Amino acid sequence: MTEREKMQRGQLYDANNDAELLKERARCKDLCFLYNQLKPSLVSEQDKIIRRLFGKTGKHFCITAPFWCDYGCNIEIGENFYSNHNCTILDGAKVIFGDNVFIAPNCVFSTAGHPLDAEQRNRGLEYAYSITVGNNVWFGASVTVLPGVHIGNNAVIGAGSVVNRDIPDGVVAVGNPCRVLRKITEEDKKKYWRNET
Repeated sequence: MTEREKMQRGQLYDANNDAELLKERARCKDLCFLYNQLKPSLVSEQDKIIRRLFGKTGKHFCITAPFWCDYGCNIEIGENFYSNHNCTILDGAKVIFGDNVFIAPNCVFSTAGHPLDAEQRNRGLEYAYSITVGNNVWFGASVTVLPGVHIGNNAVIGAGSVVNRDIPDGVVAVGNPCRVLRKITEEDKKKYWRNET
């Protein structure tokens, strides 16, 4: 079994010494570098690089540079995806975002993890577990999402949260570790419309 196959199956794999994986990551980093060097006004060129890099995209998206990922091909974004500055996606496994996902600055989505055992870790072994994000999800600034997490539809993840477990639909979740604070209610629809006549 190849190291790539092990990676795709969620098994321990060697990411540091496998020629195929090293080549794929180098290609990805080169594309990220090109993307990050483009003038912000060169939207069409940015769009082409992301479509070349990602496994799947919606028709409309905006990814504000700088942006970094490991492979790119494991990332799928839905319609109206938006990420602000300094988004990092470590995509050894699939990272799938639904429609209307908004990501504030300095967020990290990491499918990659390392063994607790120092001997395995020192051999360069790691694992990758998929991350899935539903529709209409908002991530506050500096959120970190860890391997294997599923975030439901219509969720809001508060700034600075470390998400190490699944988050259900329609909630505000915050903290380290991230936990559900409360359900999003009809009253939340009225909160920011006080000045409307």
